[in-house]
Amino acid sequence: MQKVLFMLGLVLFLLGLFTGFAVPALKNPRMALSSHLEAVLNGMFLVLLGLLWPHIHLPAAWGATAVVLIVYSAYANWLATLLAAAWGAGRRLAPIAAADHEAAAAKERIVSFLLVSLAVAIVVGVGIVVVGLC
Repeated sequence: MQKVLFMLGLVLFLLGLFTGFAVPALKNPRMALSSHLEAVLNGMFLVLLGLLWPHIHLPAAWGATAVVLIVYSAYANWLATLLAAAWGAGRRLAPIAAADHEAAAAKERIVSFLLVSLAVAIVVGVGIVVVGLC
């Protein structure tokens, strides 16, 4: 699991670096900057989780569940903010980064779904990890 977390973290970090190049080209550069930062920081978080993994004591199913939830939340965070930047969406759940941008209702719903689902996933996933550290 440790190598998987390292690899997924570094891939997300790399995606964040590439996203940084796209910031000025997207519809909402402020949201694009958020996407860049989310990917870089969440990539580092996955690598950090990989470093902690030998100290986490969970049954295999719980460990896998935690990793799936945390990896989903990390990648969904990057994707949601990237889509919001490209579409000019995110006004409902990210009003500061979205500013006066507002996309079609379907696009706003996709971004909102990703943001809400990743928030639940990261809280549950990190909660499982905390229990595994005790």
